[in-house]
Amino acid sequence: MALSSETRSQIETLLRQHTVVLFMKGNKQMPRCGFSAKVVEILDGHGVDFRDVDVLSDPQLREGIKEFSSWPTIPQLFFQGNLIGGSDIIRQLDESGELLPALGIDASRVAATPPSITISPEAAAAIKDASREAEPGQQLRMVLTRGGQSIDLYFDAPKATDLRVEQHGLTVLFDKASARLANGIAIGFVDGPGGGFRIDNPNLPAKVGSLSPTELRKMLDAKVPLRLLDVRTEQERATARISPDQSLEELARGELEKLPKDTMLVLYCHSGVRSHAAAEQLVAAGFRNVWNLSGGIDAWSRQVDPSVPRY
Repeated sequence: MALSSETRSQIETLLRQHTVVLFMKGNKQMPRCGFSAKVVEILDGHGVDFRDVDVLSDPQLREGIKEFSSWPTIPQLFFQGNLIGGSDIIRQLDESGELLPALGIDASRVAATPPSITISPEAAAAIKDASREAEPGQQLRMVLTRGGQSIDLYFDAPKATDLRVEQHGLTVLFDKASARLANGIAIGFVDGPGGGFRIDNPNLPAKVGSLSPTELRKMLDAKVPLRLLDVRTEQERATARISPDQSLEELARGELEKLPKDTMLVLYCHSGVRSHAAAEQLVAAGFRNVWNLSGGIDAWSRQVDPSVPRY
């Protein structure tokens, strides 16, 4: 497809009006390919202000930008009208420390500092235990992607560009983009069934989690500290209950406001619909560890405890 004068004018106008432009699939809030998502992640990690252009919304633009730049793939990053490169080149420039200068940013003024994180003694012990399976010289690496919504922990060899956090005799490695997203993260560990690492990222809006009846049963058996809250009517509670529970309405009249905001709250109703709505309200009130029992007490009766009456 030949580059039309109209499409060329459109591209030139975008490059003239914006210093940094990323032609990508999707937009910065919702990339629609992994390569575009990676470039957005890198730019966001450095706090770069850029204009995103979704080429999927315009087939002529999608093909036209390739001819305009003589570059065959998407995404494409431009600075002051000049092509910097695609996903692989952006990643390589970032790893070498050349990306910010290529975008006209004085890297010395954007000093990368290790994030402030907290590792509980239990989590540190579990990490040290797991490190016995790592290769010699490897250390724990934390990688945050999708604006911090996704967090990976694994053992890896240190890199010269890594930022490091030392706690409890452990070293945690961060690339610069991940470090910018990690401030305030707390790493905990819960032993027993349903346990494992718990990572609290206060930078993200809390969301209601979902627990299956089997998962809840394991947690109750393991005596995981949680508050099981029933949102149903008193008449329904008289018919069937999951022990040990408490009426949410009763708790709201008393100690709800006094509970720490990281208290694990598990809500249930008959089928899971009312409890999910109530859980959303608790999240809006500032609680960060809120869960909904999937399928409600009806699923509990069918999957875990048939002695609980169904209605």
